[in-house]
Amino acid sequence: MLELATVSLLNGVVYGLLLFMLTSGLTLIFSMMGVLNFAHASVFMLGAYFSYQFGRWVGFWPALVIAPLLCGLAGAAIERYGLRRVHRSGHVAEILFTFGLAYVIEEMVTMIWGRNAVGNAIPAVIDFPLFQVFGSTFPAYKGLMMAISVTMFVFLYLALKKTRLGLVIQAALTHPQMVSALGHDVPGVFVLVFAIGSALAGLAGVIGGLMLLTQPTLAHVMGPIVFVVVVVGGLGSLSGALIASMLIGILQTFAVAIDYSPLDMLRMLGVALTRASPFYELCSIKVATAAPIVPYVLLVLVLIVRPRGLLGTRDV
Repeated sequence: MLELATVSLLNGVVYGLLLFMLTSGLTLIFSMMGVLNFAHASVFMLGAYFSYQFGRWVGFWPALVIAPLLCGLAGAAIERYGLRRVHRSGHVAEILFTFGLAYVIEEMVTMIWGRNAVGNAIPAVIDFPLFQVFGSTFPAYKGLMMAISVTMFVFLYLALKKTRLGLVIQAALTHPQMVSALGHDVPGVFVLVFAIGSALAGLAGVIGGLMLLTQPTLAHVMGPIVFVVVVVGGLGSLSGALIASMLIGILQTFAVAIDYSPLDMLRMLGVALTRASPFYELCSIKVATAAPIVPYVLLVLVLIVRPRGLLGTRDV
């Protein structure tokens, strides 16, 4: 039991940090620009495909740098030539634009790499046991992902709170005319923010592509969970996104590991339900089977109790 709990906790932390890597860029974009980017998970998918392709050409470590840079350039182009023109029409137009863009990216990926999953295998340079826990090995690539995620959080927090550029970025959201009057290039600041957020999504895609199946439907798989994390943590809150990511990652991982149903647990406690009971069928469902709905149950509960999310400052 202790081994199961320890291994599940480690896997939950790994999955939670992967979710944070993915959601940090979206949180940054929303907190700075007020844009809810529905194409963010598609940029994550691009990062996975870019790392796969450049990993075959030049190796893993160069791909770890090139893929996020390309995603950042793509994000800058999206903001400069798309969102900037759509912005004047309001948030609904922005949402529709990014929603359509997500499907455009998916079709482009399908045309280039095909509809089947690609062999985005773990590179040999990071495919070795890092340490052992109760006989189970913890792979080095998961340790690398954890280190990158923690570094990303520290970098973003310090950059936004402790640097002059971070203060300019935050001021440009609420008082763009004043920031412009002080000589700062506000449109350029927004391009920079969107590029950084997209680069972070691409960086998450490099590591996430190794842990998940790199295929054209990857954005559909990860897209909904991204918005669950953002809403639960609080719109625009980087610290909230980290807490929500860890909470969802650990809860879902533990749920997958529990191969019992409420009915089994009741039997252990000496409580028996007959088949005639209206709750028999519901209680016979194994917890592991219901694990995929755990994040959405948490989302509903958080919205009921605290509509602003855990650390949010505005209502959803």
